Amino acid sequence: MWTDLLPLMTYCFVMSSTPGPNNVMLATSGAQFGYRGALPQILGQTSGVAVQTYFTCLGLGSLFVAFPVLHQILRITGAVYLIYLAWKLSGSALGAAAEGKPLTFLQSVLFQAVNPKSWVKAITLASVFMPVGMSAPMGALLVSVLGLLIGLPSASMWALFGVAIRRLLTDPRKQRIFNLTMGAMLVVLAISFLR
Repeated sequence: MWTDLLPLMTYCFVMSSTPGPNNVMLATSGAQFGYRGALPQILGQTSGVAVQTYFTCLGLGSLFVAFPVLHQILRITGAVYLIYLAWKLSGSALGAAAEGKPLTFLQSVLFQAVNPKSWVKAITLASVFMPVGMSAPMGALLVSVLGLLIGLPSASMWALFGVAIRRLLTDPRKQRIFNLTMGAMLVVLAISFLR
């Protein structure tokens, strides 16, 4: 059985650990607020993706197939929101002096609704990796739970990367470069979603 799930687990690992809006924001939160400050965001992001995957596997993804305009609306909305986040990030400061706050659990869950990468992951899981011979609810649960279990350490890795480079960002100039770089990455991701 586990060998049958290996392609699913590999896909979840690749999608969870490669750069995307969630991971860029987690690295930034780790650098700004530490791991503990980023923990609600980690849990919200992975839980949000799991819920999104579950409902997509149950048939929500078929809406995007039936109504392609919904996918276009999602891509545009997600790209605009990423540009807004990039703008906010570019002016933020590190640590206790930061005006902003890390994303809450609920904000991270809700962000998945406009995160194009999360939708691509959920739709691919629903269309390619649903287990054969299982009921739809059980298959969706299995796919979602495996994604969650693989996503948690991957998300933590990105937040810990931010924590690790935090010491390098005590100089305001380096901090500004980091924030601008992370903001630019979000803009690049936003543009790639519009293609």
